[in-house]
Amino acid sequence: MAVTIYGIKNCDTMKKACSWLEEHGVAYEFHDYKALGIDRAHLEDWIDKAGLDTVLNRAGTTFRKLPDAERENLNREKAIALMLDQPSMIKRPVLETEGKLLIGFKPENYADMFGR
Repeated sequence: MAVTIYGIKNCDTMKKACSWLEEHGVAYEFHDYKALGIDRAHLEDWIDKAGLDTVLNRAGTTFRKLPDAERENLNREKAIALMLDQPSMIKRPVLETEGKLLIGFKPENYADMFGR
């Protein structure tokens, strides 16, 4: 089973998610989208599957520091452009495996996904 986890290396939630995977013997590939970037196709797919409000991290510092004009009237295209420019606005972690997607980390959701 191919598992990819997307996020930022120094994020505490990412560390918890990666620790969970390791403790449960789930091999994974880590994609640091702050260092490696993320493409439009991934963002569009994630938004199609989970919704913009799940993918866009409105609670994060990066989003909150945006000028009001950029945060107002936020539509899909504007949000994608912001996330492409500043990937730290993407909620994390994003976990993909066999066409399934989880955004955020809750141990019970990971346990359900991996049958642990």
